[in-house]
Amino acid sequence: MDARAINASLRRGETPGEDALRWFAEGLASGAVSDAQAGAFAMAVCLQGLSVEGRRALTLAMRDTGDVLAWDLDGPVLDKHSTGGVGDCVSLLLAPALAACGAYVPMISGRGLGHTGGTLDKLEAIPGVSTSVSEDHLRRMMRDMGCAIVGATAQIAPADKRLYAIRDVTATVESLDLITASILSKKLAASPDALVLDVKIGSGAFMKTADDARALAQSLCDTANAAGCKTSALITDMNQPLAPALGNALEVAEVMRVLTGGTSGPLAGISAVLGGELLAHAGLAGDADDGAAKITATLTDGRAAERFARMIAAMGGPADFAANWQDHLPGAEVVREVKAPSAGHVSAMNGEALGLAVVALGGGRMVESDKIHPGVGISDIVRLGQPVGAGDSLARIHAASDDAAEKAEAAFLAAVSIGEAPDALPPLVHERIT
Repeated sequence: MDARAINASLRRGETPGEDALRWFAEGLASGAVSDAQAGAFAMAVCLQGLSVEGRRALTLAMRDTGDVLAWDLDGPVLDKHSTGGVGDCVSLLLAPALAACGAYVPMISGRGLGHTGGTLDKLEAIPGVSTSVSEDHLRRMMRDMGCAIVGATAQIAPADKRLYAIRDVTATVESLDLITASILSKKLAASPDALVLDVKIGSGAFMKTADDARALAQSLCDTANAAGCKTSALITDMNQPLAPALGNALEVAEVMRVLTGGTSGPLAGISAVLGGELLAHAGLAGDADDGAAKITATLTDGRAAERFARMIAAMGGPADFAANWQDHLPGAEVVREVKAPSAGHVSAMNGEALGLAVVALGGGRMVESDKIHPGVGISDIVRLGQPVGAGDSLARIHAASDDAAEKAEAAFLAAVSIGEAPDALPPLVHERIT
């Protein structure tokens, strides 16, 4: 095998064979493939694309460069992945709710990327929590409480870690084939029996149009199903934050409100829909609607909260977190309200701009070495279509200083439009892809 020959075939629009893609993935993991060759590979795939079979072969080859977990459990292993949005803390609800329904959920999650928050960063806003656990600890958590939300170890899909870093600096992130291989090489390494994908669309998503979201959802479903994992995708709305708060500790607070009985909002709603899909795939529910009802029941009766509390304690967090979460979550030094400059209705939101405002507050990273302030963000955010009067509260800014709060307030007002009521509010779920 020869990296130059593989890249030359890609440049001509030919998809390399399975053996060639496996050799290249192993070279990425071992260092036998240089950064220049990896960058050329990424650019060639970005420009020419791969066949459906080539996409599947690359995904599995990248998965197999590291550990692939095997399970011996008395129930189905389930997982979920979101393509990223703002105020999206579904994973923190869904993992314990699925576990309470009899599933096992070894959820390998990530940190913030661009304007979107990271599940691991949110969990680590809870004092003492560490999302870096050994494989032995992960297996104990599966046996003891049925769920864990952890970071990938260096042994999970190392080829993807190398290729992603190169894509990030070579303008080759936005490739359907490479996005698919990156997501699924890590997810399939956890060996789930079924997977549901939450593909976001709208102003707060990476995929802004229906065509782009549908293409990604179909690519992910086709590839995962071809790899033997029963998979479906929901295209869900991200034209406004899913939860009424952005920021790590603030989003954990929203999760706790749902876990302690607040099951009427969109955060609980989309969690139930996604969980219902998975329970139906796994045979733990008659259909998706029955599954959604089962998820909602665990949120209502406290079973999901009990699993979440045990998971937090097993990861080093406070043993009494479920009962006393308000005492444990960190806050910000400055809190100020954002007032509506005029009367009308909330007519539009730029979700990406809101996410970037939280990053600028210190709730995300500008560069990899940045330290996150877990207490900053934006809470009590108005919803699309909501009527407001001049001077009414649109949100609350949580900042480390008055200057940072002032800048975030200006960014919020620039990102939220007050005008006439929108003709129709976007649905929570736009489409289902199998």
